Amino acid sequence: MDTTSAQKMADLARQIKQWGQELGFQQVGITDTDLSEAEAHLQSWLANDFHGDMDYMQRHGVKRSRPAALQPGTVSVISVRMDYLPEPAESLHKTLDDPYSAYISRYALGRDYHKMLRNRLQKLADRIQRHYGPFGYRAFVDSAPVLEKALAEKAGLGWIGKHSNLINRKAGSWFFLGEIYTDLPLPADATATSHCGSCSACMTVCPTQAIVSPYRVDARRCISYLTIELQGPIPEPFRPLIGNRIYGCDDCQLICPWNRFGKITGEQDFHPRHRLNTQQLLAVFAWSEAEFLARTEGSAIRRIGHERWLRNIAVALGNAPASPPVIAALKAMLAHPSELVREHVRWALDRRLDRLSPG
Repeated sequence: MDTTSAQKMADLARQIKQWGQELGFQQVGITDTDLSEAEAHLQSWLANDFHGDMDYMQRHGVKRSRPAALQPGTVSVISVRMDYLPEPAESLHKTLDDPYSAYISRYALGRDYHKMLRNRLQKLADRIQRHYGPFGYRAFVDSAPVLEKALAEKAGLGWIGKHSNLINRKAGSWFFLGEIYTDLPLPADATATSHCGSCSACMTVCPTQAIVSPYRVDARRCISYLTIELQGPIPEPFRPLIGNRIYGCDDCQLICPWNRFGKITGEQDFHPRHRLNTQQLLAVFAWSEAEFLARTEGSAIRRIGHERWLRNIAVALGNAPASPPVIAALKAMLAHPSELVREHVRWALDRRLDRLSPG
């Protein structure tokens, strides 16, 4: 690339970052497509079967770690992040500490982020096109085989912490990521450096000890996997450890000292809908399928379906203190048509009745 072309790309990169912030992204970075180190880590992770039933993690071969194999012509990746934390950490702790409350991972309390971020990325691509002219690109928001955290780290948005989430020194880890694969030869930003140091708080706090070693998470043990990705029964040894977490888990983020810099989002789409941040287990357990679909419309929660929703809540009720209302609610669900639901209800009842029995 000659000097004039290089300067033109450098100027465009600066404008892209400015446009991104105007569109509501907290940060925009740019990187090349060399993910060889991340590819080796991914292959090792898959070889250990840490992906569990997430077959899609290996289905696309090297397309996940080689952007040009997924989108031919890609030479640069524009990586963006957007904060989503809807409330202070104290509110999260309060919900987790109440065994009768339903804890839902905070990223899922509002509207599904996929469509919202993709629309913003499309607007960014449109601005680039109006300024530069036609160019090749494709936008992604957790919607294709993309190593988004590795790309974001290379683009300088943060470093991948020991819990495998991306951490930013000024913003913690409460943010979504998105990417634009492009054929524009944009200058790459400096890769972020790690600042976890000797801290292992996330590894220690994990209820199921899913972080089996620094930077390696066994998804088969992770509560987010067990309550969202896993379609069948939750293995019994993990059920008591799930507590009142009915959709995902934020413990490793809550404990991370860098999240003292986390900022409450200004995006109304990410704020709680249908009081999902303060719901009680018995209330959401009573939702019919129609109610579940109505109250999770436009939400990431809907993807697990009503059956797994009830499965997860049954486990949480099995972990709550025994009480007549809990016992009554569980017994009423013994006639549910789903064997998956009935199995977890029976497990919960066995635990509750044991606690109510004399001696």
